[in-house]
Amino acid sequence: MANPQRGEVVLEAGGERHVLCLTLGALAEIEALTGASGMTEIGPKLASLSASGMLDLLSILLRAGGSAADARTLAITPAEAAKAIARTFEAAAQ
Repeated sequence: MANPQRGEVVLEAGGERHVLCLTLGALAEIEALTGASGMTEIGPKLASLSASGMLDLLSILLRAGGSAADARTLAITPAEAAKAIARTFEAAAQ
């Protein structure tokens, strides 16, 4: 179960529920993934992610949410992945 107070969101894929979370550690991994030198550079870098980069980003958020799932094996469309990622960033900002 996701904890909204912690900024967690649920992603349903393949009949399973997975928790995504943007933690400080996840943010550091995302900076490394995108080559951003600070948080202000992350947004523009995320806008131009490749499909592989999106899967890497989703995997980071899954791990931060405590899931052992591999994003590459989830039955999810690119639009669903993008929405889940956006919801996770929005939840972290609240």
